[in-house]
Amino acid sequence: METLANLESFVRSAEASSFSVAARRLSLTPAAVSRNVAMLERNLGIRLFQRTTRKLTLTEAGERFLLTVQDHLEGLQAAIADAATDRGEPAGVLKVSMGLTFGADYILPTLPTFLARYPNIRPDWRFEARQVDLVAEGYDAAIGGGIDLTPGLVTRTLAPLHIIAVASPAYMRGRKQPADPSDLAVFDGIVMRSTRTGRTRDRIMRNAAGTEIQATLKETIIFDDPEAMCRAALLGLGVTLIAVPHALPHLERGALVRLLPQWYADSGPISIYYASRRQLPAKTRVFVDFIAEAFRNDRLAERFAGSLG
Repeated sequence: METLANLESFVRSAEASSFSVAARRLSLTPAAVSRNVAMLERNLGIRLFQRTTRKLTLTEAGERFLLTVQDHLEGLQAAIADAATDRGEPAGVLKVSMGLTFGADYILPTLPTFLARYPNIRPDWRFEARQVDLVAEGYDAAIGGGIDLTPGLVTRTLAPLHIIAVASPAYMRGRKQPADPSDLAVFDGIVMRSTRTGRTRDRIMRNAAGTEIQATLKETIIFDDPEAMCRAALLGLGVTLIAVPHALPHLERGALVRLLPQWYADSGPISIYYASRRQLPAKTRVFVDFIAEAFRNDRLAERFAGSLG
């Protein structure tokens, strides 16, 4: 009888026309995927793929077999996940993508509790400043803000992603406080250059009354990383517009001060993303629920809100 690993290696390789891409999705090596497919072929007594150095294509027998098993694979995975949940034992490798600073500050501290609750789950977390392709790269989930939702993914909102103006107390000493966002133009600006467009970005800030004013910072220093912008502000190099989660630890200990406390820019939500399936694997389902619970317990949605007043 074929193992689920052999069938999954075959289906993912057929979908991607590549052992390497399938391996990334399954968190295996290409050699392991190739061995699984070879074992399946040997046990079935048929050749499923035509292999060349450049291309992997299905044979006619492979195409027929794919049509037979493809629609049933997710059902088998869901059945196994449900059985594990019934035993109270979600298990397996949990591959998750998140930003380095955000993940280290807010997600990583939850790991001891998560592992105590689900000891059979093995975290494989990637801290990276990019939007990953969950399906093609084999991720179970991703956490972040400002992510373009692609077809086949679902999202669960965790908190707002609000942008606020901050500076160090040393930089603001002797300087006049701004009255509204247009006044930020007189300060040294630490601004963000988009790695996608190559352009710097202005923000539209709003207050509780709904008034909107464009905030344009002087381009004194330009970075492509929000944590670098935050660190430059800590060094007293100027004013920056930064997401609340980056600034919050420094605001709470007084290393940064918030300018224009009634004004903020809305950059959408911070969410957890995962593949849309009829039934999620137990390991993914409990992780999504756990992170949402952790955000509620730590009041992070409230603490990340820049809409004071």
